[in-house]
Amino acid sequence: MSNDLIKEVREITGAGMMDVKEALDASGGDKDSAIEYLRKKGITKLAKKADRVAREGIVESYIHGGGRIGVLVELNCETDFVARTDDFKNLARELALHIAASNPLYVSIRDVPAEVIEKEKEIYRADVAGKPDDIVEKMLSGRIQKFYEEVCLLEQPFVKDPNIKIQEVIAQAVAKMGENVQLRRFARFVLGN
Repeated sequence: MSNDLIKEVREITGAGMMDVKEALDASGGDKDSAIEYLRKKGITKLAKKADRVAREGIVESYIHGGGRIGVLVELNCETDFVARTDDFKNLARELALHIAASNPLYVSIRDVPAEVIEKEKEIYRADVAGKPDDIVEKMLSGRIQKFYEEVCLLEQPFVKDPNIKIQEVIAQAVAKMGENVQLRRFARFVLGN
């Protein structure tokens, strides 16, 4: 394993030196497999840290389109030390930029009101009327998932890297910063609306 490979994987993932070495050993020196290994490990860390209280953080603003679109984001973490870091501030800015570009309506699936979901299901059922019930349910499930990807921030593909979702961007930040990070809420303003 070369030092350049270790450095490259560290820069991409934000993982510590020992974690990178472990991942490269486990993947036989394959960079992509090592990154995947670390991402899975980061998601595991996220689950462990999700119960920890995140009361510190920042409110970040982002203005786009010559002042035509504005976004406010409340991003929380566990300590004021992490809240003051450039990595944390950059994450808040990236999330605000994404919100400006993609216009989500809710933070997560659990924030979508039940009546909105029922209305969507009703619309989709009308489109597939006359098909067998088992096929309708499969199609309905797929369409509802697609709906979540359109309206729920955490389910959306990241505008700067469509291969990962926003929840994975946050999971990577948790792995890098070592503490619980939560996007609490956001507001998006459009001039004239």
